[in-house]
Amino acid sequence: MTQGHGRAQPNVLVVMSDQQQAATVDPAGPCRTPHLDRLAARGVRFERCYTPSPVCSPARASFMTGLLPHRHGMVDVEHAVPAYRADLVADLPMWSRTLREAGYHTGYYGKWHVERTYDMDAFGFDRSGAYREPGDDYLAHRAALGLDPTPVVSEPSRTVTQPGYRDLPLYGVTDEPPESTLEHFTVSNALTFLDDAVTRNEPWALMVSTKAPHEPYVVPRPFFDLYDPAKIELPASFDDDLADRPAIYRRQQSVWADLSADEFRTATACYYALCSLVDEQVGRLVQRIEDAGQLDDTIVVYTSDHGDLMGAHRLLLKGVPAFDEVYRVPLVVSWPNGIAGGRVVDELVQSHDVAETLAALAGSTLGAHAVDLMPVLRGESATAREAAVAELHGQRFSYTQRVVWQDHDKYVFNAFDYDELYDLADDPGERVNLATDPAYRDRLERMTALMWATAAETDDATMTGAQDGTYRYLSLGPQSASAERKIP
Repeated sequence: MTQGHGRAQPNVLVVMSDQQQAATVDPAGPCRTPHLDRLAARGVRFERCYTPSPVCSPARASFMTGLLPHRHGMVDVEHAVPAYRADLVADLPMWSRTLREAGYHTGYYGKWHVERTYDMDAFGFDRSGAYREPGDDYLAHRAALGLDPTPVVSEPSRTVTQPGYRDLPLYGVTDEPPESTLEHFTVSNALTFLDDAVTRNEPWALMVSTKAPHEPYVVPRPFFDLYDPAKIELPASFDDDLADRPAIYRRQQSVWADLSADEFRTATACYYALCSLVDEQVGRLVQRIEDAGQLDDTIVVYTSDHGDLMGAHRLLLKGVPAFDEVYRVPLVVSWPNGIAGGRVVDELVQSHDVAETLAALAGSTLGAHAVDLMPVLRGESATAREAAVAELHGQRFSYTQRVVWQDHDKYVFNAFDYDELYDLADDPGERVNLATDPAYRDRLERMTALMWATAAETDDATMTGAQDGTYRYLSLGPQSASAERKIP
């Protein structure tokens, strides 16, 4: 398709937030994201997009490569463990490299967190404002505004204290201006890339990654004032005692035992407010592209690396609990000249499918575990994949999990405890574990077979090779005939 600027390839804007639930971009939900609503109105919102990992670095490396974590090697947060436990395999194909090789001018701004070197040129980016933590340039920006290096937190606020641990700031409100936030600063830098890119006679690709709404949920007051904590509805699963789930779930629930229901509501209000702050930054980026007359010729992708439990099952943040609040992430795609707008897709997709979709713009493939979403985006195909799959290798502490979704069934293999099986149609809050119910034995084995199929297809030899007596406690083993089916 020839674009309005006379080039065969569209521009690309990718915005990735950190730790954002998919429900926050539902126009019918309580979280206010008007700019994303407008993007969805002229594009496609995917209702069931799942991350391949609930941890930042593995999810982000998958997003860049289209590979599941056990294949790209970044199985934990890049700064949290020694390299032998999480190290990105060298010279992997990435959509950013593919686009640059196809003539795109490329830029990356914000949180990287994919690997340790931060050599952005090696990963296909011509210009970069990537960071692990806010740098001297951001501190100088705050100083120029007359502010301290870290935000001054006002009420309401909450810090979690426990014996032998450093204090954990959870949420708070600041009276500093929105221009002081890292998100505003990151997007301002990205706009300098756009100002140059839109004048070039070549397509451009820009990725912007925000730290929000990752905790601590500290937000400028104008955004907090959009929400009344007293009117925040707690999740339907808030009173779940997790009695039939792995014991580690209950141990993690105990971390938040001292928080009242009202404090959970206030934490949620601050979280929503951060999502609204990020939404405003999306609006700044989109407006600049529109002002340049290039919005119709630009693919805009909005997603997040993973979600946040945010009160579901009386839990916060992310971790081992494999609930959909953590695994289901936003995915909104707009391209006025290329896809029909105003659609909601309820079929299974995954965030790392975006990698294959972007590589396909250059007529290339990453040869990865992802699928090209363009047929679904264009309405040429109803479905992209048979099932969605994810994996957890632990974060600092090691916990092996594999998660599989098919239709409305969800299976969680817990190497460290009993498994989980949910019917998401009848039980969207994941309160009833069906894995030990004999009436669901056939369904459990079918989903286990899908897990083994993925392991076989993606050379997950650590899983498929676990056949000694120590490991033979699943409902179905890796050599079952049904496990020969391939995903996607």
